[in-house]
Amino acid sequence: MNTEYDAIIVGAGPAGLSAAHMLGRARRSVLVIDGGEPRNRFASAMHGVLGIDNLPPAELRSRGRAELEPYDVTFLDGQVDRVTASDDEVTAHLDERAFTARALVAATGVIDALPDIPGLAEHWGTRVLHCPYCHGWEVRGQRLAVIATGTMSPFQAQLVRQWSDRITAFTAAAEPIDAETAQRLRARGTTIIPSPITSVTVAPDDALLLRTSDGDTTPADAIFLGTALHPRDEFLPGDLVRVDTDHGPVLRTDPSGRTSHPRIWAAGNITNLAANVPMSMGAGSAIGGAVNAALMQEDTRRAIAEMR
Repeated sequence: MNTEYDAIIVGAGPAGLSAAHMLGRARRSVLVIDGGEPRNRFASAMHGVLGIDNLPPAELRSRGRAELEPYDVTFLDGQVDRVTASDDEVTAHLDERAFTARALVAATGVIDALPDIPGLAEHWGTRVLHCPYCHGWEVRGQRLAVIATGTMSPFQAQLVRQWSDRITAFTAAAEPIDAETAQRLRARGTTIIPSPITSVTVAPDDALLLRTSDGDTTPADAIFLGTALHPRDEFLPGDLVRVDTDHGPVLRTDPSGRTSHPRIWAAGNITNLAANVPMSMGAGSAIGGAVNAALMQEDTRRAIAEMR
């Protein structure tokens, strides 16, 4: 197997495949390394993706790989252990192998950390959801619960109200909520329960039962919550510059997606925690073009140097 490429892409989700698509069409040699654990693997379908609405995430990845077959794009299954970079090249290390390129795109996304509530994780991606724009239509009009995980959760509860008039907000993690926020929630019929949730179980009628510390239970057909987001960037050089966000530090990138190292770019959720599938695809496509432009400029400088 070849060990030298124009570009290495780590991650074969929407962002990584789109970057590979652009680079492949630009006649670049590309290695895509993927660990096979996409963020949306728990969901049965993607929503809000124009042209492929309701397509299973695995099907998008499969189609993407198939569409890349005409180009000089190679796929390798595995987890990158670390990346080293110099002024001239960047190397991805995995197992006992090393692959070198002139550029690297990190598109490994994030990990969602759920609240430690027994019974919650079993329904993640199916009935425990994070984004009403992605999943709200599918549960419209149903009994919806919003579990607070931080200070922004009351806003999420107000947002979810657009999809149903049967909303219960469990606000323990956001307490004390101010009077104005409580008024906003109650004005549109949202029930506020400040007691902490101790467990989530399934009732005989298949409803989710949210039990609180006071012993009460509330049925819901689906649950929305915000997760703690952890970028999968531990394999990258530790001296890359990061910036603080409400969810924690993320890689700093310029408008082209380039990080603080001139040979490393980042695309998708790894640098934009709010990016959905269409946004990640667009970012990957743009960054693929930016990487090709950077390589073109380097090719030109080398050609001029050889002329001299």
